[in-house]
Amino acid sequence: MSRTAVIRGIGAWVPPRIVTNDELARELDTSDEWIRSRTGISQRHIADPDMATSDLAVEAGGRALKSASTASVDFVIVATSTPDRPCPATAPSVASRLGLGTAAAFDVGAVCTGFLYSLAAGAGLIAAGTAESVLVLGADTFSTILDPVDRSTRAVFGDGAGGVVLAAGAPDEPGALGRFDLASDGEGSDLITVPSGGSRDPVRTGPGGAAEAADPYFRMEGRTVFRNAVERMAASALRVAGARGWDVGAVDLLVAHQANLRIMNAVADRMRLPRERCAVNVDRVGNTAAASIPLALVDAMDDGTLRPGHRVVLTAFGGGLTWGSCALHWPDLVAG
Repeated sequence: MSRTAVIRGIGAWVPPRIVTNDELARELDTSDEWIRSRTGISQRHIADPDMATSDLAVEAGGRALKSASTASVDFVIVATSTPDRPCPATAPSVASRLGLGTAAAFDVGAVCTGFLYSLAAGAGLIAAGTAESVLVLGADTFSTILDPVDRSTRAVFGDGAGGVVLAAGAPDEPGALGRFDLASDGEGSDLITVPSGGSRDPVRTGPGGAAEAADPYFRMEGRTVFRNAVERMAASALRVAGARGWDVGAVDLLVAHQANLRIMNAVADRMRLPRERCAVNVDRVGNTAAASIPLALVDAMDDGTLRPGHRVVLTAFGGGLTWGSCALHWPDLVAG
């Protein structure tokens, strides 16, 4: 029987500081009603100034390892668009701080699809026999790259981390990851971007010798992104469900990237899936980028929406443009 990656543990963490819509409204030209009506978000968790992405990843990773009842893995993969530093990758630091010794570690940059891309990478390492176990984490502190006066992004994004432990198993086990559907379209690379700070538009020396970037903040073309996200996630989710032999009525829970509530509702409608079968925690944590899906999974487990044996479809869309999906029967887990 072929080797398959199976989810053995899960964990998530958000920083304790909560920023409500009313608090944002005191700083920006916005209101609680404006934010809720357009995004469905009422609050988000924001990292303290001395808190880095690796700090969130370590917290979530420790919980996932505890859930899996293990203290070691062969690989650590961290999906993030907000690494601690441009160089080196954040994953080796996370592995070291978790006490994982010399485990191989690397980052994946696929923005909000990063967790699914990382799941596929971890599953491939296990299927190839290169690894017996992999810790896959999505962690982002988007609050560090948002324009302080841009209400369209500050209202949407929050900080957080989540992840799973994958281990080698059988394809008919609960938790076994099915076929992945992954894709990209670089023609849309400017729709979700941080324009400056990379080699295309590097940091330069400004007046007085200070380092400056032309535009170091996250930018997004909301309307075009909305249309693409709905089309891409719905089609991808249907493909992986079909590969499992499931029609839409057989899907117990859709766990989509928590971009905003309007996008998730539109994805469900396009799939002809009842909206109540969609996991939702964006109202409480905002869009947490690569951390979005594992955070939503843990919250759905905690509130009883997600139960062992459920047919689950994961789907995401992010910058790049990137998108992808995966389907599985949910295993019997206790979140760390």
